[in-house]
Amino acid sequence: MQQSNRATRIAILGTGGTIAGRAAAASDHVGYVAGQVSVQDLVAAVPPLAQWPLEVEQVAQVDSKDMGLAVWQRLLSRVRAQLAREDIRGVVITHGTDTIEETAFLLHTLLRPAKPVVLTCAMRPATALVPDGPQNLLDAVAVASAPALAGVVVVCAGQIHAALHVSKVHTYRTDAFDSGDAGPLGCVEAGVVRGFQPWPVFADAGQRADRLAAFFQAQALPRVAWITSHADADGDVVRGLLALGLQDPARRLQGVLVAGTGNGTLHAGLLAALQEARAQGVRVLRATRCARGQVIADASQAWPEAAALPAAKARLALALDLLPAG
Repeated sequence: MQQSNRATRIAILGTGGTIAGRAAAASDHVGYVAGQVSVQDLVAAVPPLAQWPLEVEQVAQVDSKDMGLAVWQRLLSRVRAQLAREDIRGVVITHGTDTIEETAFLLHTLLRPAKPVVLTCAMRPATALVPDGPQNLLDAVAVASAPALAGVVVVCAGQIHAALHVSKVHTYRTDAFDSGDAGPLGCVEAGVVRGFQPWPVFADAGQRADRLAAFFQAQALPRVAWITSHADADGDVVRGLLALGLQDPARRLQGVLVAGTGNGTLHAGLLAALQEARAQGVRVLRATRCARGQVIADASQAWPEAAALPAAKARLALALDLLPAG
């Protein structure tokens, strides 16, 4: 789907997060309450945005650590509606940093948009002496407005990261995101997008109708646990989750994403419990707890690997794959 010549407007959807946070003091960058400032006020606080034709909508107002299915369903619905409009060039989403990589991955997986969908954020609240949110928002609109761009990206601290590769790697710095071995797609310099590598291109909207239907019909995502292997590990957590499912079928464990050491290797104690889980029909997927690299297939391993996906995205990918057909 090519963008129409009439596609000049940018839709900005707010979901809360630190970028919309307030603190009692301008010097407080950690003791704030997220999701307090409306997205309309965030936009109004960035005068250069007045040059763009914008449509602004508050979709949610949450701390992104609490992001879940209901907000994701509402957000995807609004993103789809905006992308379907001929006059919309791209969509910008303001979001909290804690789970922005998961939301970006979800949008990428289910929508594969032929227009740019740009998530942005902040590491400092809106009340900070020098907030980073206004520049990030301005940069995100510049990316969403750039010609011939498509796909889902995250824009923060001047860097443009692909949804598949971006991860939060720092607890406090304003440049808290990294794209691992792949590196960022590009950057924004004085309002101009500069690419470092080929951009994701989708010939058409590519929406996964079956998976989208299942996602929108879901009352809850399939229960997928995220467990990490480490020295002196055991299988108590896995066995406890299996027992919980026997007591309450609604809480039945359906999948386990296990972040292994090195190339996805697992402690023998944890491995034994995972084998018990698989015997009970639980899907197990291996990732790595390493910040860089990917799990490389090994014939000696009986477990499928998450390849290049980091643990947070691999867990979500497994949950989506376990959804019943829509």
